[in-house]
This record gives sequence, C-alpha cells and structure tokens, in this order.
Amino acid sequence: MLVKNLDIENSIKYALLIEYNGNDLVGWQKQNEGISVQSSLEEAAKNIFNQDFDIQGSGRTDAGVHALGQIAHINLPKGHRLTSRHPFYIISAFNSLLRDTNIRVISAKPVKPEFNARFSAIKRFYKYRILCRAAPPGLDNGKVWHFRKKLNISLMEKGVGHLIGRHDFTSFRTIKCQAKSAIRTIDEISFSRENEEVIMRVSAKSFLHSQVRIIAGTIVKIGDGTWNPNKILAILKGKNRNLAGPTAPADGLYLEKVKYPENLLNDKWPIIYDNQNMSSY
Repeated sequence: MLVKNLDIENSIKYALLIEYNGNDLVGWQKQNEGISVQSSLEEAAKNIFNQDFDIQGSGRTDAGVHALGQIAHINLPKGHRLTSRHPFYIISAFNSLLRDTNIRVISAKPVKPEFNARFSAIKRFYKYRILCRAAPPGLDNGKVWHFRKKLNISLMEKGVGHLIGRHDFTSFRTIKCQAKSAIRTIDEISFSRENEEVIMRVSAKSFLHSQVRIIAGTIVKIGDGTWNPNKILAILKGKNRNLAGPTAPADGLYLEKVKYPENLLNDKWPIIYDNQNMSSY
C-alpha cells in the first residue's frame, strides 16, 4: 500500500550528496516531459519506501548542466530497515534504481530538521570548463565548451574584476529569468589553465538564471581579444541582456559544491567503500 503523506514527527531528514551528467537530463526540476534529477530521485525513493516524496535540491540546474556536488534533502521514515542502518544501505538502494541514468547518490547523512538544501545554503560554487583547441573533444564530448581559439587569462581576469561584489546583473540574466531582483553579490571569480582547458570558477550565495553561462560567454570575447576588459563596465551599466556576450553552452557548466553553516551541514561527507566495517556508524 502506497503511503501518501509522511508523518514528519516519525521521519528522519537526510542530506544527499549527488552527482550527475546533465547531457540527457532536462535539468534538476521536474518537467512535463523528459528525465529530471528531481523526478528520478523521487521515483527511486517511492520504490524503496513505498510512499511519495518531495525531494528538494540546493539549486535548479538547467538542462545539460552537470553536478559534482548537488545537495538535496529528503524526510525518510524512522524505524525503516534502511534508516536504522549505515547510510551505505540508503545510498546503495538509490543507486541500484538509478543505474539506467547518469545520476548517482554519492553520500548521505542525517541532518537537523531545520536543514533545507536550498534555503540553508550560504554559498554555491560553480566551475565552467572551456576546451581551447582546434580539434573537438573526444572523451569529454558534452562535458566542455569547445572553443577553437586561444584565450588570454590575464585579460579575462581584468574583465571579471568588474563583476566582483554587489551589482545589478540585468545584463547577465536571461529574459525569462523570474527573479524579482537582478541584484546579486559575486564573491569570487578565478581562472586556471589545465593543459588545453581554461577553467573558470565562480562563487556566490545565489545566481540568476544562466548567469554563470552568460558570464562565460561574455568573458571569452575578452579572452580572445574581441573586446576590451573595460567593456564589462559598460555592459553592467547598460542593464540590457543584448549588451553581454552569448549564453555559453550548458556542456561546460558544473555545480561543484554547496556550502552551509557548520551547525547544519559540514563539508565532511563519509566516503563509503564496499569493504569497510558498516557497524562503526
């Protein structure tokens, strides 16, 4: 018999650490058509615990966007054979039902009832991978933005310096963005070069719809010499989406990590192996 509503008083809230390849997904959020991360997890939980669930994530990644450290929360029933054992068994149950997808639960741990994967987050970390070479990617096809020109990181760093701090990012959000305000505070943007890749990392408490991808699409026009780094100032001041660069492909974007207050969720996730002693939990 399917249980429709879970009694919160008789449940344990768990945080889940999730990774996924977004290529074949419509994004995090449930959609009328296509496979989403949220619907896949909820369907797996329903099959495991024989009841409906509402799983909330730290952010709604778009179609094609990947995650290395998406966080979600779920209320699971107390006294169930899985919740009374090591989290390994919860993780294994989810992954066995997700095996035909590119979604995996990497770790899990109980959290306080007040923890909320979305609203408790104090910082989100994204990275964007740009493959700079003439030849298209083979192994990383669908996982990087293939950009055929060499990029000057020094120029890119000068350009993004204007984006650090609190600004009106109207020029760096999609027209369909539903946020009431375009004011956001970017804490850090950095670049590194790893072999043929340029990797941009961005952190902030929250982002506008496609903000990181529009920043990436804008900053490569500075890195390849098309625009001067100071053009960023005019783009910000203009408050017009048409002034910024293109929206970079979803392929290169990864939700890398989400940070929470230490008293709600620390960064120490249990790394679980098949051959460890589960009785030590």
